[in-house]
Amino acid sequence: MEKIVDELLGQFERGGLSRRQLVQTLALGMAAAAAPSLRAAPARKGFKAVAVNHISFGVKDYGRTRDFYAELLGLPVSSDDGTQCFLKIGEDSFLMPRKTRQPDGSAFIDHMCYTIEDWDRKAVEEELRARGFDPKADTDESFHIKDPDGFGLQIGSSKLMYVP
Repeated sequence: MEKIVDELLGQFERGGLSRRQLVQTLALGMAAAAAPSLRAAPARKGFKAVAVNHISFGVKDYGRTRDFYAELLGLPVSSDDGTQCFLKIGEDSFLMPRKTRQPDGSAFIDHMCYTIEDWDRKAVEEELRARGFDPKADTDESFHIKDPDGFGLQIGSSKLMYVP
């Protein structure tokens, strides 16, 4: 590239190119040089999240946490098996507190699940792989990955509703 620019400048200095021709040629050359890199990185579509499906978290005192959310926010409790339950929020979302699996008993967010529109299992898996993730299927309606901070992220369809 540098050789070409030197040659063009030489032609200009010798009167073989006008200033306008030099500028136009350099501009076209720069645009042509940039074009392949623009084509090599197509924009990714991504997904359209339409709801927080659920938040799954581990807690030290499961019963206390369940009662706190049920009493303070009026969330109906379902499928309580003594280690986890579902606390329904509206029609499409829920909290899922469970006994922690941390050795020290500390609380943690296990994962957050987002419902996306236009679910297509194969297309979702392909997009996640194209972005460098190793998606793990949870059901036919969702995949798990890790976000940039290491939090569990579940991406699912609107059919992914565990609340009985």
